[in-house]
Amino acid sequence: MGENHGSDCPAAPWPTELRVVNERHALAVTFDDGTSFTLPAEYLRVESPSAEVQGHMPEEKITIPGKRAVRIAQVEPVGNYAVRLIFDDGHGTGLYTWPLLYSYGLEQEEKFGAYLKALEAQGLSRG
Repeated sequence: MGENHGSDCPAAPWPTELRVVNERHALAVTFDDGTSFTLPAEYLRVESPSAEVQGHMPEEKITIPGKRAVRIAQVEPVGNYAVRLIFDDGHGTGLYTWPLLYSYGLEQEEKFGAYLKALEAQGLSRG
């Protein structure tokens, strides 16, 4: 019981490596369970966990167009639990925790597909 620090859930996978790749257009993350993902900067930017993008309730989430060419300008560690990604469009308020990055990797196809549908429905472009 004490192993999980008061939680009934098993510990989430921990990143063993984070690297900006593809000319700063993606973040490669490898976890200690052997799983690895390459997360496009565009995907990370439009799914930013910041209140500015997500709102405070699911129905407030904003669909952000024109981010196809966005790059990751900087990766800043936040304690030992997250990174702040600063994008070349100036956005830098989202904290990407390890469990969030893992879920973004697992759900990338579904989440990015939903984003593309939302763009189309709103008459917006990836840019």
